[in-house]
Amino acid sequence: MPTATESSEFTAAAEPFRRELLVHCYQMLGSVTDAQDLVQETMLRAWRAFDRFDPTRATMRTWLHRIATNACLNAIQGRARRPLPSGVGPVFDDPEAAFAPGFEVPWLQPMPDQVLARFGDDPGELSAERSGLRLALVAALQLLPAKQRASMILREALGFSAAEVADTLDMTTAAVNSALQRARATVVGLDFDQIKEPNAEERVVVDRYMAAFEKADVDGLARLLAEEVVLEMPPMWNWYEGREAYVRFMARIFTMRDDWRGLPIWANRQPAFAAYAREGDRFELHTLQVFTVGDGLVRRMTTWQDRDVFALFELPEILT
Repeated sequence: MPTATESSEFTAAAEPFRRELLVHCYQMLGSVTDAQDLVQETMLRAWRAFDRFDPTRATMRTWLHRIATNACLNAIQGRARRPLPSGVGPVFDDPEAAFAPGFEVPWLQPMPDQVLARFGDDPGELSAERSGLRLALVAALQLLPAKQRASMILREALGFSAAEVADTLDMTTAAVNSALQRARATVVGLDFDQIKEPNAEERVVVDRYMAAFEKADVDGLARLLAEEVVLEMPPMWNWYEGREAYVRFMARIFTMRDDWRGLPIWANRQPAFAAYAREGDRFELHTLQVFTVGDGLVRRMTTWQDRDVFALFELPEILT
């Protein structure tokens, strides 16, 4: 076991990487709660082994990520993947179709920005996170076999060499390069280099959407949607593609509830809001909605109606 002095040295050396480890574990597992648990496990394992750490063989960053990656791979064994409906189920053609519950599926969880903000907001880390935390990318990663997923994250998100990844995953360098090639072929059109700085325009678009949503203004929503917009809503299997289907679905929703309030938040470094529906004389928490915005239009909206997700964001049950 490390001495008191070694423990202090370990804390000073390891803590700066805790935030990066959390993002890495989240990308691997698709679950915020599981990622937090695995980071704690990683730190505990590393602390116990710190007296055997050899800085001539690996940096602290490489060593910690090796421990975290293998902890994630062990955790993934025997567990179902965490996708989004659009990644594993057929698109629904009829916006009037009955809701198809998928409560048996452990769906992808969104990452609250406030969780990462607890570690500070280093500009360099923020730029990498804005790309690597995009919902579409994290969801696509969940569809990869575990070692392909790890290879892609370690190489492309974290910048480790093929040799370092091979050492971490107990593979040959050739096997790592092959796994990475297969992963890229699967995750077509998504990469870790698409770093997009969030700007006031993205928030403005979502705030306009929220204002139209609060008034159940279908035409107002329609003007903010891209033609190829995608709407999905775990834990339901229903998902829709295209402005017409999206608008028809929202018109259906507004026939059931037409008085809403929104609470602006951020998730996965993307603009979002919590939607509250009027119930009697108060507004009760209903859904969490996360948006992908491009060229001034909403291109994807993923909405959760999940108490565990609400708890992650520490959302109030009643909007006062």
